[in-house]
Amino acid sequence: MKFVDEASITVSAGNGGGGSASFRREKYIQYGGPDGGDGGRGGSVFLEGDSGLNTLVDFRHQRKYKAQNGQGGSGRNMTGRSGEDIVIRVPLGTIVRDEESGDTLGEVTEQDQRMRVAQGGRGGLGNVHFKSSTNRSPRKTVPGSPGETRPLLLELKVLADVGLLGFPNAGKSTLITAVSAARPKVADYPFTTLYPNLGVVRIDVERSFVIADIPGLIEGAAEGTGLGIQFLKHLQRTRLLLHLVDLAPLALEVDPVAQVRQLEEELMKFDASLADKTRWLVFTKADLLLPEEAREKAEECVAELNWEGPWMLISSVTKSGTEELMQKVSDELEKIDEEEAQSLLMQEAEQ
Repeated sequence: MKFVDEASITVSAGNGGGGSASFRREKYIQYGGPDGGDGGRGGSVFLEGDSGLNTLVDFRHQRKYKAQNGQGGSGRNMTGRSGEDIVIRVPLGTIVRDEESGDTLGEVTEQDQRMRVAQGGRGGLGNVHFKSSTNRSPRKTVPGSPGETRPLLLELKVLADVGLLGFPNAGKSTLITAVSAARPKVADYPFTTLYPNLGVVRIDVERSFVIADIPGLIEGAAEGTGLGIQFLKHLQRTRLLLHLVDLAPLALEVDPVAQVRQLEEELMKFDASLADKTRWLVFTKADLLLPEEAREKAEECVAELNWEGPWMLISSVTKSGTEELMQKVSDELEKIDEEEAQSLLMQEAEQ
């Protein structure tokens, strides 16, 4: 299924039911007085997180959602039935904005988390509320208030532990195919991947993590060139970046070192925090060179970049080095989890 990361919908809450103008009429009771009941409230519209969803594609087919109106009140002080709420299930990581004002209303990040995006109208008042010593037969009622209607922009950022970063055709889709059950499109031309793909990497029964294959970036991506910032934003949620570098690019004049530096500039332009995120260099397509030549070329790149972080040399086609890479990634994620837990404990202790 293709990944859809933005969708526009319109949500309308139900209107409140009107109050009733009714009078008690029973045998032997000539002047029973008012007994008009209140109207029921209108239904509200909620968004609810669902970990089983990973796309907004359903909202391309249904764009309007309307909750039920409240029923009007009736005699004998009977309140009208309230309208039923609507619950719209969305993927975790969905950011909700008001499309007209651009204001961010909130974010759905947890399973079963609910966010009210349209408030149902209040029920109106029946004439029983307006009885007084000077007005024993009031005919005044209050109509129900209208429910909220607003256009929403839903924006989904990929929720993944690891993001694959690199130029088009760097081997990102081939790697995610080699290490997970995901089957993205793989071909020998740039921009094969047009939508992010998610794959689950299982180290053993109790150890797994989610890896995201982000479409390739080019120079000027931070300004919208190529597939632009619509995919750069997905990298913000990852905890670790694997920067894939093609050792044997189709265009021989393309310098791997220059590619790394260009993408570093794009990350810095888009979000400085992205440039500071933990990032490893992964040199791909080692099978297209002799083992000694591939190792020597990778080491030259590392030296020229003055790279001090982790780096690895792999071939996703032959799966050389991929298992070792995933094992090290899993260890690093566990280390990050421990550091975050300790930091949280320290903050709680200080409070």
